[in-house]
Amino acid sequence: MGRLPMEHDLQMLIFPTGTGRSFPRDDARAGYVRIMDSPRTLVVDDESSIRRILQAVLTRSGHTVTTAENGARALEHLTEGVFDLVVTDLRMPGIGGMELLSWCVQHIPGVPVVILTAFGSVDSAVEAIKLGAFDYITKPFDQQDLRLVLDKALAHRRRTCRNLHAEAGGCHALIGQTPGMRQVYDLITKVAASPTTVLLQGESGTGKELVARALHEHSTRAKGPFIHVNCGAIPANLFESELFGYERGAFTGAVCAKPGRFELADGGTILLDEISELPKDMQVKLLLVLQERTFERVGGLKTLTVDARVIAATNTDLAAAVRAGQFREDLYWRLNVVPIRIPPLRERVEDIPLLVEHFIARFNQRLGRTVTGVSAEAMTALLAAPWPGNVRELENVLERAVLLAESDMLQASDLHGVETSVVAPIPDGQDLKEIVRVHTAAVERVKIREALDETGGNVTQAARKLGISRKGLQLKMREYGLREDANGPDGG
Repeated sequence: MGRLPMEHDLQMLIFPTGTGRSFPRDDARAGYVRIMDSPRTLVVDDESSIRRILQAVLTRSGHTVTTAENGARALEHLTEGVFDLVVTDLRMPGIGGMELLSWCVQHIPGVPVVILTAFGSVDSAVEAIKLGAFDYITKPFDQQDLRLVLDKALAHRRRTCRNLHAEAGGCHALIGQTPGMRQVYDLITKVAASPTTVLLQGESGTGKELVARALHEHSTRAKGPFIHVNCGAIPANLFESELFGYERGAFTGAVCAKPGRFELADGGTILLDEISELPKDMQVKLLLVLQERTFERVGGLKTLTVDARVIAATNTDLAAAVRAGQFREDLYWRLNVVPIRIPPLRERVEDIPLLVEHFIARFNQRLGRTVTGVSAEAMTALLAAPWPGNVRELENVLERAVLLAESDMLQASDLHGVETSVVAPIPDGQDLKEIVRVHTAAVERVKIREALDETGGNVTQAARKLGISRKGLQLKMREYGLREDANGPDGG
């Protein structure tokens, strides 16, 4: 079976694979749903006439266009929103096209940048391409040429997104394009090559092992072993021998020497999953390994040296465990060198259509089924569900649904375990883009409310906590009617 027809995070047509047609919106009545979120394009030019022309041309071509009159305003848009394409003038006062390009290459490398330049500045445009721009267009431009270049740029964007979502080795795909997941990707890129200890924090089912594998496979240790240790599955009396091994005769039943997990991980990576379950006495021994990179087998006299990158993972608040005296503070700081938080599924609702596509394609292949998509009501139920088990729970629901489905289109009734009685019927012609937007806004409002509560209404601190600009938070507060609630010392 070919790839389900999804273009990027919210660009998907759910219809029978291989039909070669794209259904009009009225086909929602027939059980087909269109989620065709138009490409989100940022146009940057200090000439208002150029901005108006580009906005008109691109809007007619189906783009959702945001304009900026200078580089500074463009950076505000880029840090506060998600875009699929950037079209920028090369020469502007203040932050110019080159500086904007450099920022994009560093912070949003998957988003193509197309340069606008006057005919006499082609050499500069060629230099921009060497620095990472996708292509350039000379002014004045032909509308057909413009569309061709931008279509190629978007095709490149779609291929990039598919590559991000492709399974690495068939077992540990990272799926998602929401800001929270982009932060995860960014941290993976920045720290993968180093030997630094990483602490993965996230609820059960969010994909901590997938992130650990991505860190390993993008490191210089990729050809070395990846050893996964579930600390919650090892009996307390076996921890030391499991982690560090033992010599022959070290205890009854030790008929031969056995290397431990750290020894097996030499030259590679060791993932200590559920690290909060590590007993207190083993916490001390682990701290010594992290400090000295040496250990002894149980019953052994020889000190062994290990070169293994340590990644720890937890679904609990380790800082709270330290305060409660359940986890050593010195070990916590040794592990918490680079913390990476994997967001729960309820915080990245926009990624659910991507995940649905991914899992349906996987289970079709594994189970020999031919499911081609989901109905409007089914997708709405998936978007509305709280998902306490996160991506793992969604995966299990979809595997069962694909296996037991009686038709090629998953219905709400196929989603066993997902609450569907509270899902209102979808009006004829309403597309899922609007459904996703509504659910995302609801989640966003809750998170902003929580951040304001935790900071006593201090907008600056709340923005820092949410990872957005103060101005961006103020705009969101106004949008959700929260400005009057911000009564703290920085509430305005």
